[in-house]
Amino acid sequence: MTTSSDTASSNTGASNAESSNAGAEQSEPLLLEKRDEGRVYVITLNRPERLNAITSAMLVRLRAAFEEFREDPQARVAILTGTGRAFCSGRDLKESAERMAAVESGELDGPLIPGHPMNIDPLSESMEMWKPTIAAINGWAMAGGFMLAMQCDIRIAAEGARMGVSSARFNRKGASWMAPLTRQMTLGNALEVVLWGDTQWTAQRAYEIGWVQRVVPGDQLMATAMEYARRASDMGPQSVRNFKQALYRGYYLEPEVGRQFGKVLDRSVEGLQDTIEGAKAFAEKRTPKYIDA
Repeated sequence: MTTSSDTASSNTGASNAESSNAGAEQSEPLLLEKRDEGRVYVITLNRPERLNAITSAMLVRLRAAFEEFREDPQARVAILTGTGRAFCSGRDLKESAERMAAVESGELDGPLIPGHPMNIDPLSESMEMWKPTIAAINGWAMAGGFMLAMQCDIRIAAEGARMGVSSARFNRKGASWMAPLTRQMTLGNALEVVLWGDTQWTAQRAYEIGWVQRVVPGDQLMATAMEYARRASDMGPQSVRNFKQALYRGYYLEPEVGRQFGKVLDRSVEGLQDTIEGAKAFAEKRTPKYIDA
């Protein structure tokens, strides 16, 4: 995983390709760029020759990048995107086919299609990821790529992006990550994209059903994602973590249980310096300067 720090601002209209600065970085399957003094992480899937298909090694790096983001006290928001024509085309079927051949020949033991200990789904609940995440969908987001976009809190798509879950076409796994999809869209739409594996939504269609929050021209995608990230990074960090957790956890709770859970979360902002700063900034009509303390 290659890391660079504090690079181009969103007003340059930076494209996904500009997130990988040096030619040597092009061989890295995943790039991590830290912008705005480390407040914004840009995680870029970087296998354009394979439509950013995910290998086991790439998945390990992806989880490590999100773990670093979660633990970094300076980090506020993460953006996940891809290089080239695809956001992510899902798991690398070539790697899967090679494993199947090895299992069938007796070279490897184990299931034909194994699970992976470094999966990131569900990203928020399984990794305690209560900082905001944004999917900047630059192109094809299919099967596992759709799943990666699904893990993010909001989705911004380029006009030419296409989305679908092709797993049923190839008799693949996927049921383990599909359950939360019905809290992001209606049951009928979820069934359409999952059971009909040849469904390919346009970015506009995904926006119309509410799964995508913005559709923008491709050359404005990263600038728009960075604008969202900067707005979120100006919010009170503890309140943001509380509210995200309340919405994710509370979705499955009875109303009164959810209310009590929220009251417990609310106690964590009492007496914080950031809480005092927020009130002062409001009174003085200025932007708060939060230190997450």
